[in-house]
Amino acid sequence: MEKRFFNGPPSPEEFQRQLQEFMRHHLASAAPSKTDLSGAPEVPEEPAPGKDFSFDKKPRDVKAYLDRFVIKQEEAKKVLSVALCDHYHHVRLAREGQGHPNYSKQNVILLGPTGVGKTYLIRNAADLIGVPFVKADATKFSETGYVGADVEDLVRELVRRADGDIERAQYGIIYIDEIDKIATASNASGRDVSGRGVQTNLLKLMEETEVPARSPNDISGQIQAMMDFSQRAKKAPASINTKHILFIVSGAFDGLEKIVKKRLREASIGFGPSIARNVEDSSALDHSQTRDFIEFGFEPEFIGRLPVRVICQPLSVDDLFTILKTSEGSIIRQYEQTFAAYGIEVLFREDGLRRIAEMAGEESTGARGLMTICEGVFRDFKFELPSTLVQRFAVTRELVDNPSAELKTLLAEHQKEERVVARQLAHDFAARFGDSFKLNIRFTEAAADRLVALALEQAVPVRDLCAARFKDYQFGLKLIAQNNGQQEFVIDEDAVESPDKVLSDWVVKSYRPK
Repeated sequence: MEKRFFNGPPSPEEFQRQLQEFMRHHLASAAPSKTDLSGAPEVPEEPAPGKDFSFDKKPRDVKAYLDRFVIKQEEAKKVLSVALCDHYHHVRLAREGQGHPNYSKQNVILLGPTGVGKTYLIRNAADLIGVPFVKADATKFSETGYVGADVEDLVRELVRRADGDIERAQYGIIYIDEIDKIATASNASGRDVSGRGVQTNLLKLMEETEVPARSPNDISGQIQAMMDFSQRAKKAPASINTKHILFIVSGAFDGLEKIVKKRLREASIGFGPSIARNVEDSSALDHSQTRDFIEFGFEPEFIGRLPVRVICQPLSVDDLFTILKTSEGSIIRQYEQTFAAYGIEVLFREDGLRRIAEMAGEESTGARGLMTICEGVFRDFKFELPSTLVQRFAVTRELVDNPSAELKTLLAEHQKEERVVARQLAHDFAARFGDSFKLNIRFTEAAADRLVALALEQAVPVRDLCAARFKDYQFGLKLIAQNNGQQEFVIDEDAVESPDKVLSDWVVKSYRPK
């Protein structure tokens, strides 16, 4: 690998390139500054850094939030929720001057195969806490002084994500994926600019150090600092402290399970402790210890700075099906929006979702396989249907298994199927209404037919028509439930024609004594 030290000034070509990049990104889009009556430029008021940070969550609150997006991984979500709450409650106390002087930061290491939700867990946790979040792959970094990205750039990126608020950035989360790729073989010799050196540099950041706010090799950053000084007559903070930055690393750790199983077998020989040693590969990581990571190729000091270990389990077909059906981040919501952009409604039937999950399970890439399968199934549909009169279709097992044949059938018989699917979409609206508001509504067949007819006449999607006509029903029906305990409601054709009048009559009637 070619390597070069940054001991001297940049070459003329590098300086010109960085200067051009700065001019393009910082000056070309700069808006004219405001002026007062004297003509002097108005100095923009800087926000008070970090003043709006607060944290009052409990571990159950964090897990309940993560449950909305990540399916399974129950133990992982518990461990992560406790670690996050411990860390950010300490941050809150430290800001109030009550922090423990010898607090040990609970940096996290996530282990598990690809596509089980590791990144998704951390990203949603950062959204809940309200701190800046930076994600990077460990393989892009090299030891300081060599060609490649510097790990300190992660800390500077936190500042950018915090809109320049350095204090807020100092409470952020840095997430490094593929950390297992920088493990160094024990028999390696010579310089290792992407393994042991990167571990050493990360070790400094994970504990506590000061990172210069401006990289010495970033010419555009230095020019920006000079401009800030000339405009505001004061210097920006010179460094960022990493004491309260939470570091989370993750990886698949292929091969670690073999090291763990080998150790367990050796420990069971002779008169050693007798626990079950014939563990499966999928559960071997649950028994991992620090010495296993050291043998895998991590420095003892590095793995020692990651005290919280979170094990993510592989996803089964049932798990993938549940993700599709119930997760707020389900990929099917994305496809519903994609087709809705062309005025096309798509209904995902359970057998269709089950078949997508089965095919994704064969990909062995976890939840990422869902996108792979869906793209293959719906590619021709996304190309053909926007240019046709088809306004809705249903995703069945047959469609997933043979999308080309089903597309031809759909294009040939779309008028006949249109009313059937639209009627089912009306019933689907009723089911979602019940899930959302815990009040069961049911359309009669005549009501469903009338909704379909109105949707065709007005050229609007059935779901949108239902949402508009019954927008106030959750309030009225909850009031009725409080008055007389009624939990199920039948929507007939009269309610479709005059939804407000019918609801009003129901509410008035609920006040009358039985």
